[in-house]
Amino acid sequence: MRVVLTSLFTASLVVANLAASKLIQVWWLIFPAGTLAYCITFLCTDVYAEFFGKRETEFVVLAGFVANVLMVVLIKLSIAAPIAPFQSEYQEVYAQVLGPTERIVLASMAAYLVAQSHDVWAYHLWGRLTGGKHLWLRNNASTMVSQLIDTAVFTFIAYWGVAPLNTLLSMVLALYIVKWFIALCDTPFCYLSVYAVRRFTGLKPVWVKGA
Repeated sequence: MRVVLTSLFTASLVVANLAASKLIQVWWLIFPAGTLAYCITFLCTDVYAEFFGKRETEFVVLAGFVANVLMVVLIKLSIAAPIAPFQSEYQEVYAQVLGPTERIVLASMAAYLVAQSHDVWAYHLWGRLTGGKHLWLRNNASTMVSQLIDTAVFTFIAYWGVAPLNTLLSMVLALYIVKWFIALCDTPFCYLSVYAVRRFTGLKPVWVKGA
């Protein structure tokens, strides 16, 4: 189960970064195409933390950071590598789609570390305060605040000095509304995932004595 959850987490994280160059517009909301994939990472860490504890989940978050760094390095190398002559017209498009600027990468990495670390901490804080009850509360309370932190840190690092303050605040609000809605919708999936893990593996949540 550790392998499954870690794989889902890492895959969602990598896809979120690769898909981020495309922007989606729904009504007045504009957000990266990788938003859904990134929100899935919070669901994965919540379920992981439910059964394997805070310390081990922090290692998963760190592993995700390493995977992100490796992805960026490998993509940079693939862009720099000489392209086959019959594909030369694709080089510029390839670089534009897969080659984010260093500032965007820095913003993404910083937001990831701060938000995911907070999510793991807050999930266990609420778990202890409720004695392991009310899964919906710790799932939403940790994820929704973490998503706000992630959105604010990324936006201000990536675009500070590029866009005026009111534009930055509008960007944070728009993106957070999307993430908040997705976080709210993932609660049934959190319950389903926890039930499936308990049902098919026999594992007990860390809050259960003897787990």
